[in-house]
Amino acid sequence: MKEEERIQSLRQKIEAVDDEILQLLNRRAQIVQEVGKVKSEIKVDHYSPRREEEIVGRLEAQSSGPFPRSAIPVVFREIISACRSLERELSVAFLGPPATFSHLACIQHFGSSVRVVPEDTIQDVFEAVEREETEYGVVPAENSTEGPVAQTLDMFIRSEVKICGELMTKISHALLSKSGRAGDVEKIYSHAQALAQCREWLRKHFPRVQFEETGSTAKASQLAVEEPTSAAVASSLAGDLYGLKAIASQIEDNLNNYTRFLVLGRREAERTGRDKTSILFSIPHAPGTLFRVLQIFYEEGINLTRIESRPAKGKPWEYIFFIDFEGHATDSCIAEALDKVKERVLFVKVLGSYPRCS
Repeated sequence: MKEEERIQSLRQKIEAVDDEILQLLNRRAQIVQEVGKVKSEIKVDHYSPRREEEIVGRLEAQSSGPFPRSAIPVVFREIISACRSLERELSVAFLGPPATFSHLACIQHFGSSVRVVPEDTIQDVFEAVEREETEYGVVPAENSTEGPVAQTLDMFIRSEVKICGELMTKISHALLSKSGRAGDVEKIYSHAQALAQCREWLRKHFPRVQFEETGSTAKASQLAVEEPTSAAVASSLAGDLYGLKAIASQIEDNLNNYTRFLVLGRREAERTGRDKTSILFSIPHAPGTLFRVLQIFYEEGINLTRIESRPAKGKPWEYIFFIDFEGHATDSCIAEALDKVKERVLFVKVLGSYPRCS
C-alpha cells in the first residue's frame, strides 16, 4: 500500500472515532439536561465545583495514555462547561476589559461557555457578586514575583463574599504596539503588577521611556491602539484582540511567573478532602499575641500555606492578618482551632473553604 493510501486509511479511522466522540458528547449533553431538570425541581445549585473536580480527577487517574494526561483537564473543562450551560448559563465578573489575565483565568476555571462580565476595578468585581449582578467573580490574589494584590486583600475586610475556589495561572507578558517597532515607543502602559514583573527587562531595553500605570493590562492595550507612539505590557491574547504587534515576547523577569486567582461567590464551597481555608483576624497590640495565635495551628497539626498583613484603616500601626491553611472549616480539627483563635483575637472572619489547586 502506498504511503498516501495508508495516510488516507488512517484519516478515515480518525474521522470514525471523531463521529463516535460527537455522538457521545451529545449523549452526555442529553443526560446533563435531565440532571438540570432534577436540580431545578429540588432547588440545588447547577454549579458544583466539587463534582467537577471529581470528574476530572477520576479521568486523570484512570488514563493510561497515549493521550497526554496534562490535556485531560483542559479538554474536559470545556466539555463540562458546555454541558453545564445547557442546565443554566453562569455569569462571572472579572477585572476587565477583555483579554486581561483575569479574563484568561476566568476561562481556565469555568470554561468558555459562561457569560463573562468585565468590570473596571477589583472592587467592582466584589460588588457585582455581592449585589447578585453575577453569580461568581475572579480576582488576582498574589503573584509569585511581586507578592500580594493589596486591593484584593483590602476588599475582603469589608466584603461579605466568600472564596469558593482558587487557581494558579502562568503569566507571560509581551510588549505590544501598533507598529511592532521598538524605535517608535515613547511611553509604555500597563498595570502596576505587570510593570513590576518586567521591571529589569524594561529598564534594560527602554531606559529612557516613560512608564504609566493603568487599571489593567487590557486597558493598556486599548491605549496603545489609540496612541501610535505608545506600547503596552500585556498578554499575547490582548495583542490578537486589539490588533497590536509584538515588539518582544516573554519579557517577564522571572519565567516561572505565576498569579494565584480567587473565585468569589455568595455560598460556602462543599468539602472535597483537598481543601484550603482562608481567614483574617485582628489582634490586641501586645507582645506575643501573634505567636499565641499561630501556636494554635501548630498544636493542632494544621499546615499554614500563607500569612500576610495589611494596615488597619484609620488605626495607625495596627494590622489585619490574613492566613491560609490546609483543611476545610467543617473538619473537626479546623473547627476546634478556629474556636481557640476566637478567644485570642479581637475579631476573626472566615473568608471561605474551597478546593485547593495544588
